[in-house]
Amino acid sequence: MPKLYLVRHAKPAATWGEDPDPGLDSTGQMQALRTAQALIERTTPLQILTSPLRRCRETALPLEHEWSQPSGIFPAVAEIPAPSLGLAERHTWLQQAMQGTWSDMQRMAPSQSPDFLAWRASVIDAVRRLREPAVIYTHFIAINVIVGAARGSDAVVCFRPDHASVTIVDTDSDALRIVELGREAVTTVLTRG
Repeated sequence: MPKLYLVRHAKPAATWGEDPDPGLDSTGQMQALRTAQALIERTTPLQILTSPLRRCRETALPLEHEWSQPSGIFPAVAEIPAPSLGLAERHTWLQQAMQGTWSDMQRMAPSQSPDFLAWRASVIDAVRRLREPAVIYTHFIAINVIVGAARGSDAVVCFRPDHASVTIVDTDSDALRIVELGREAVTTVLTRG
């Protein structure tokens, strides 16, 4: 069973409701460096995969440098697709959606929304198909999809991974198993803290 190290991106320079693709702020850059050092101490070099979004790609940079290898872009673990709303409305929508289940999110989605259940299934399927150990830089909700699948939970949020935390799972084509949950956040995903 391949071991996957799921790294939530470090602290971004803006929230999801302010900028659709922010980079890291100075705190985030330090978090990324510390997480890379922790991974170096914990494992030998593995493939590095990352969401295509800037905050994940920038979080991966210190590990890429230390292991002298580039990341592969892994679109399946990108941010949850948003309904066609303005940034402020999108922020409110996600805050509300995070309180319920995936079934609730799909049922209460604004018109013209993506199929959230299909997106969730695609994240789980893509991760289960991986055959080699990897470090994967991803997002709060995508990590929750994977942890929820391992726990058999339909909750959108079943765990609050902190910025630059590392959650470890084992995977095969049939199952996901939690090895270790990463450090949990004191604040919610949608705050600047």
